[in-house]
Amino acid sequence: MDRFVEKFIRYLEIEKNYSKYTILNYKKDLDDFMAFLGQAPLESVDYLFIRKYLALLKEKQISSRSVGRYLSTLRTFFKFLAREGYLKANPLLGISSPKQDKHLPSFMTEEEVTKLIDAVILKDAKDDKALRDKAILEMFYSTGMRISEVVGSNISSVDFISGIVKVMGKGKKERIVPIGECALSALRKYLDKRKTQTDALFLNKNGRRITDRGVRGIVAKYLRLASMKQGISPHTLRHSFATHLLNRGADLRSVQELLGHANLSTTQVYTHLTTERLKNIYDKAHPRA
Repeated sequence: MDRFVEKFIRYLEIEKNYSKYTILNYKKDLDDFMAFLGQAPLESVDYLFIRKYLALLKEKQISSRSVGRYLSTLRTFFKFLAREGYLKANPLLGISSPKQDKHLPSFMTEEEVTKLIDAVILKDAKDDKALRDKAILEMFYSTGMRISEVVGSNISSVDFISGIVKVMGKGKKERIVPIGECALSALRKYLDKRKTQTDALFLNKNGRRITDRGVRGIVAKYLRLASMKQGISPHTLRHSFATHLLNRGADLRSVQELLGHANLSTTQVYTHLTTERLKNIYDKAHPRA
């Protein structure tokens, strides 16, 4: 079984050009399934075997969203095996995905975003750590980038004159995103004081490219300093970016392009947030609401 997984992972890397984060998630899901498979041969995996696996996930009280992700991984894996001739048939063909719970992304108000960014207090003009932290928060909110995109950004990706940044998104798809003057100003101040000369945009204390974990730690730190609710993550700033744009009149297609969503349906979830806001305004303002 291990050799099939290896071939599949290589296929995701070379042919599908997936990011290392996506591939890690596929590997994690397959490891879980292989633990359930045990010593049983791959040929023994049929419709009933998959149903038993799904029943086990239900016993573990795995959410329908996570079960859907497991199924998606297995579908791609077994489709690959069948196509390459390692299996005669794909056992997932008759399996339907569980009904997904409606999940609206959490977001911050404009005032909360300002409060979070203002929580970064510079001890002096040479405080490059605080300058970096402020630049990271400004960049998240200004561009709506994913955490992997911020971590992977280079100085050469940012055009300070035109006010745009080249983003390497999911599946190594490149897109161009405008970046606001507040973020550009914060970036300039940080880069002017930074000691290490390298193309990586954001560095850790050792002068190396900052990690995903490091960025999450920065966001958590300023949430505490701003005395704000926990549960906010770097991705919440991305949600806030999209919601605030739509609230102020941006069209859905433009927001889709800015976020780097392959499908408009992924972006449409944000319209539910703006609809809820309009309903609240209506309820408060209309005399017969």
